[in-house]
Amino acid sequence: MIAQLLAIGLLIALLPLSYVWVSGDPDKYRKLVWVTTFLVFDLILFGSFTRLTDSGLGCPDWPGCYGTASPIHAGEAIAAAEAAMPHGPVTEMKAWIEMLHRYFAMAVGALILTLTLLAWSKRHRLGHSPWAATGLLILVCVQGAFGAWTVTLLLMPLMVTIHLLLGMALLAGLAWLAAERTAAPSRPDLTPLRRMRPALRLGFALLILQIALGGWVSTNYAVLACQGFPQCNGAWLPAMNFADGFALWRELGHTASGELLDRESLVAIHWTHRFFAIVVIAYLAWLALRLARLPSLRRFAHAIGGLLALQCITGLSNIVLGWPLLAALAHNGGAALLVLTLVWLLYRSRREEGSWPMAA
Repeated sequence: MIAQLLAIGLLIALLPLSYVWVSGDPDKYRKLVWVTTFLVFDLILFGSFTRLTDSGLGCPDWPGCYGTASPIHAGEAIAAAEAAMPHGPVTEMKAWIEMLHRYFAMAVGALILTLTLLAWSKRHRLGHSPWAATGLLILVCVQGAFGAWTVTLLLMPLMVTIHLLLGMALLAGLAWLAAERTAAPSRPDLTPLRRMRPALRLGFALLILQIALGGWVSTNYAVLACQGFPQCNGAWLPAMNFADGFALWRELGHTASGELLDRESLVAIHWTHRFFAIVVIAYLAWLALRLARLPSLRRFAHAIGGLLALQCITGLSNIVLGWPLLAALAHNGGAALLVLTLVWLLYRSRREEGSWPMAA
């Protein structure tokens, strides 16, 4: 089974590898970095789709599906599980969603392994350390381990949230590597941007914390715990249980002591994410206004402003429209795009004037 799964992942990876090989870009390494970054972004969205469609346990074992390499061979086991629990976590559709997510993840792992091998074999030509690609390979292996624990620990909220954050970390690392291999179209004076580096770092930290809170809301199914906006259940400060809501080591839907999680705990989770969103949006909007003063970075300011508007619209849609799938996916995608934008700005802020990387 393991060999079959690896073969499937490799076959999927051959598609983007073939595209990179036949492309006209003379810097194949750079092209592969960009393609892999794009696919990791897609993988994050597909992971969100897997979670939002309750398909995380569509195949309740790991790495295969009922000991097989695909739902096709596990048809009888899936049918039996669905017959025993018609509204349970296992259906044929959910099994396929879960396994496609795993296949895609294995393909991304193969691409990052290829990047690492290329980085070491061509380290003198590439002009930068291969340890960055090696770190990404280690990170994707850790990500795979948490993917396994997500399933084997039955969607424990802590495991799911860490799995999300590691995915964002992988996206950020690839974006940084892509920036290193991309030539700057011009060499503007970046002194003002370098002075903003601490503010950019703080904005990035706030964004990651908000993403973690959003993951905690989603994995605890607390999106609809607060009805109405701007108030929550008709109050600015509703009854909340922070102790149980933010207990980290516990099963899904239960407290740390094993009791069922009460509604006040879910309200605390949702309200905290909603309140902190105001802080993050205000700070990033202020950051965008500062960036807009620099003509060479005005497009980044517009990108941050547009993404913040998207996050507000989709976040409100999740509340008032009852958590529609498309809005939830767009909300996750907007967060990932904000990560990419801030990583790119952080990279540019550290470059010394006149020392931009040039494409090979």
